[in-house]
Amino acid sequence: MTMVSPTEARGAPVSISALAGCSGLELVARLAEGSIRRPSMAETLPFTLLPPEEGKVRLLATPEPRFCNLTNTIHGGWIMTMLDTAMALAAQTTLSSGEACPSHETTAKFVRPISIDSGVMHVTGHVVSRGRTVITLEGRIDDAQGRLHAHGTSTCLIVSRRP
Repeated sequence: MTMVSPTEARGAPVSISALAGCSGLELVARLAEGSIRRPSMAETLPFTLLPPEEGKVRLLATPEPRFCNLTNTIHGGWIMTMLDTAMALAAQTTLSSGEACPSHETTAKFVRPISIDSGVMHVTGHVVSRGRTVITLEGRIDDAQGRLHAHGTSTCLIVSRRP
């Protein structure tokens, strides 16, 4: 699969009904390759979605000055959103056609500050456990040297997707 930048990954709009037959892994793979339109949140907080595996997603995200707080470090909201996105997409990869997985709760722990000079951050989300009704996940944000900057956990509920 080809990596696609957020600006290139707009794709043609696809109706929800057209995606109804896709598994979660197929849907996330199509997002990564850019064949379907990404949510507008991916333009607000840009990242590159790498090709997914079942139960695992990797993002590349570069902090920008517009995400700095008063101490000139990256705002915790950006960090939490990147973790939540990676974990939710990892949960999505385990779903069957007709299922959805809204977030139930997400937590984040900040280990070291991220600055605009930190470079590309590697954000991963992976499934720890997938039950019949709940998916438990872990996520982390590392720099290019492999240093941990933040980590978190999440649970997503498995529900039937409504038409």
